[in-house]
This record gives sequence, C-alpha cells and structure tokens, in this order.
Amino acid sequence: MKLASLLHQTTTRDKRCLHSVYQTLYEMDFERGIWSAAMNGDLERVKSLVQKGTDPNLRDSAGYTALHYGSRSGHLSVCKFLLENGACASPQTPGGATPLHRSAYCGHLNVVRLLLQHRADPALCDDDGMSPLHKAAEGGHEEVCQLLVENCPALRIQMNKRLQLPYQLAQQGDLQELLKPPC
Repeated sequence: MKLASLLHQTTTRDKRCLHSVYQTLYEMDFERGIWSAAMNGDLERVKSLVQKGTDPNLRDSAGYTALHYGSRSGHLSVCKFLLENGACASPQTPGGATPLHRSAYCGHLNVVRLLLQHRADPALCDDDGMSPLHKAAEGGHEEVCQLLVENCPALRIQMNKRLQLPYQLAQQGDLQELLKPPC
C-alpha cells in the first residue's frame, strides 16, 4: 500500500464504490508543519514547533514561510511570535511576494503595522513589480495604504511592470486622492 495514494472501498447494497483518498506527501508535510498552524492561527502549535526546533524561516515547497501564511490570514499573535523568535520580516517567495504584500492585499492593518515595526521592507516588489502599496490599493484598503505611505512616501511614485502607479489600481474617491503622487 502506497502512502501517497491510499484506496478506500465501500459497499452499498449492490453497488461497489471505490473512493480515492489521495494526499501527497507535500500536503501531509504542510498539514503537520508550522505553515498550517500559522495559517490557522494555532499559536500554541506554532510555539510548540518552534520550541522543538522548527526554524521559523522554514519554507514550504512553494517557497512560503509561516510568516507568509500568518500574515495573509491576519493572525497577529502568530506573526508577533514568529518575528520575536527569529523569523525574517521580509522573506520573498520565488514570485517575490513578502508577508507585507500578503497582509496589505488582505487589509490586515495590525499585521502590516507589526511587520513595519520589525523592519519589513515596504519597497520590495513582486515579480509583477507590485509593491505592498499596489496590493493594498488593489484591495481598496485605505488605512493600510495610509500607513504604508506614512512609512515610505516614495511608494506613491513606484510603477509596477504594467507601468501603473498605486493610485491607478484604486477605485475612484478618497483612496485614489490619498495615493496620487505630489505634482
């Protein structure tokens, strides 16, 4: 019996049903690892794994760290613990995304603030040339945009690879006005 493709049979009256219970080794590793715990906000499990020697900067097979998952999900206490226990504040995935990109896009203001306090670099761009400000503007998150602009005003004039400024990704209105570069 192979671990990665386990078959399960059930019988109902005259019919025989063959269900495939398929889970890759990667998926099993992810579920047991620090990444799933961070994504689900399971602070106690994250603490336990780190105390048992798991590197908080360990990457999954896609290149994401636990901080990427905690940031995207908005789990402030998990992110704080990871940063206080050696997690890099600005790790980039193979596509260039940082935890700051992920939290900004999702509108998690307190996580964005925490990452900036831990010296996450707001000027890092992903492979599309998108800064965290582009991502926050795209998501319509005005408070996150305000915080990013306060921390790094130059982000307003940073173009992505499609030659778009952050304000051009925002919907019309106050957010667009906030993000317009000075004349």
